Order: sequence, then C-alpha cells, then structure tokens
Amino acid sequence: MAALKDEVKLYVVTALACFDSPTQVSVAVKEEFGLDVSRQQVSCYDPNTYVGRNLSQKWRTIFEETRAKFRATAEEIPIASKAFRLRGLARLAQKAENMRNLPLVASLYEQAAKEVGDIYVNKGKAEPSDQLPTPVQIIIGVKDGARKNDDPA
Repeated sequence: MAALKDEVKLYVVTALACFDSPTQVSVAVKEEFGLDVSRQQVSCYDPNTYVGRNLSQKWRTIFEETRAKFRATAEEIPIASKAFRLRGLARLAQKAENMRNLPLVASLYEQAAKEVGDIYVNKGKAEPSDQLPTPVQIIIGVKDGARKNDDPA
C-alpha cells in the first residue's frame, strides 16, 4: 500500500462518512488526484469496518463529525425534497409521452400520485384515539359455478 498524503486521506474519510462505498471512493480518488488506490486500502479509513478498527483518533474524529453533519443535513440533498422529485417525474413523463411510451407514462403518473398522496411518508399519530373502531361483519360464502341462478341451495 502506498502512503497517502493527508489531503487524500481527508477526501477518503469524508467520502466514506457520507456513505460512499469503498469502490466509489477509489474511483473518485483516481479522478480527483490521479492516484490508484484499492478499495481495500480505502476501507482502512472507515472506523466502522474491521480493517478500519485501528484508524487514528484524528481521522476517527473527522469521520464521526462528518457523518453526524451529513445525517443532520440530509434535507438539503435535492432528491430528499418532494418538489424536486415531482419535477423530475414530470420531465420524465413528458419525455415518455413524446416517445409514445404509454406504459411508462402511466407508471410515472402513478409514481407521482403516490408521491403527492404521501404514500412514502409515515404520518401516523402516536396518541391513542378516543373513538372505537366500527365493527364490521364479513360473510363468506361459496358459490357453485355450475348453477345459473344465485340462490343458495
């Protein structure tokens, strides 16, 4: 393993703290710094892995602070916004319509309806309700397919 400069180590630690995979980080280091770093070497900078258990306190602190900040600012990521997702779905639906791909258009409309209807959001109330649920009676019967009339025998 080649020794990495602090600048590259910082890049690796912060990328891992933001939940990038070691493979993604390895490719990003190649693009950003022109260095070939194996994913195994990158894994050594994640204190949550077995190979990263001996990571120095300096890098461990940076990792933990970056991860906490990343989790706290998730709402700033555009795709976490409902409006952003709906605009993207609208663009995709328009392109699909222009291509006359009607099944895709229908599925995109369904996806948008689910998004607007908050199907992906848990809005359950924690406090108990004062009203009791209305009892429902369900009657199950067997119908003979060979008979023409609907009268039970």
